[in-house]
Amino acid sequence: MDNRGRITIPSEIRKKLRLKKGTTLLIEVREKMIILKPLRKISAKDLLGIAGEEEVSIEEIEKSLSYTD
Repeated sequence: MDNRGRITIPSEIRKKLRLKKGTTLLIEVREKMIILKPLRKISAKDLLGIAGEEEVSIEEIEKSLSYTD
């Protein structure tokens, strides 16, 4: 940790978790541990097909999720 409290995540961990510049991390404190969890944006395309066949357009799904690209 540097004098401003910043930490560096090693490149092998960033690659394994697909972390990129600008990735938002959720920080949790449990007992004496700090837990970092990446927050991922989900698009309608990620959800397509998980509920079986539906007659809904991508635009309708994105609107209902308030997703913008």
